Amino acid sequence: MVTITQSALEAVADIPDGATVLIGGFGPAGQPVELIEALVESGTRDLTVVNNNAGNGDVGLAALIGAGRVRRVICSFPRQHDSHQFDAKYRAGEIELELVPQGNLAERIRAAGAGIGAFFTPTGYGTPLAEGKEVREIDGRHYVLELPIRADYALVKAHRADEVGNLTYRKTARNFGPIMAAAAKTTIVQVHEVVPAGAMDPEAVVTPGIYVDRVVVVPTASTPEPEEGQ
Repeated sequence: MVTITQSALEAVADIPDGATVLIGGFGPAGQPVELIEALVESGTRDLTVVNNNAGNGDVGLAALIGAGRVRRVICSFPRQHDSHQFDAKYRAGEIELELVPQGNLAERIRAAGAGIGAFFTPTGYGTPLAEGKEVREIDGRHYVLELPIRADYALVKAHRADEVGNLTYRKTARNFGPIMAAAAKTTIVQVHEVVPAGAMDPEAVVTPGIYVDRVVVVPTASTPEPEEGQ
């Protein structure tokens, strides 16, 4: 049963210290900024955060890292021109990093939601990223065994939800949202609006409501949505 919460702070209030949290977004696109800011306000700390990036500027995930609430980051692209919050924490030895190639990151999250125990991939073979992992030769090609990434919570940004939690997304803001929603014990989603059950075209639903636990309406996003065609 989906709960429609009255505020982002209420939606994240029970996330405990030490939780593993999947956070959607590809840079600013699709990042659930208001949910992350509520997590900062809640005071939760020692988090393991899974995201494609490691924060941009001083908002959203960057603010969570800058506040010292993140113990470990699992991501594919930790450094960009405005990743100064993560850079400062990492150089000071105040945050851990697990670097995962982007395709592997997506597939490890997807595998968790699909109930796949592990999978072999050629990506990373023969590099430091494969150290300590099982390798196998299959049909003359070498592969590395990768494990799913499961989480206690997922914070996702979607465009619209209905009253039973079915979700649609807006263009590239969709990115990691659908696979993260399926890979967490509790999925919390911010949307622009909630419509009555049955108001959505079933063919347009991307994330079925069975994966969604809480929804909060954020009418005006603090980060820009992708432009048409992006």
